[in-house]
Amino acid sequence: MLSRIRLLPARPLTALSSRAVGDRGDVPGWVLVAVMTAGLVTALWLVADGQLTSVLQRAITSVSKP
Repeated sequence: MLSRIRLLPARPLTALSSRAVGDRGDVPGWVLVAVMTAGLVTALWLVADGQLTSVLQRAITSVSKP
């Protein structure tokens, strides 16, 4: 029982290190997500620039009023 308690903290570290060495990640997937997010933000900005500006100005005015 005592030997099992001593080994418990080592197991998560061993699993983490072996997973980190063998896993390179999904770089093309993350690049695709980043590019699509930038595209969506740009499209929304082009379509709703006036509305977003007025909403932001109203929010700032309502906060800065005494």
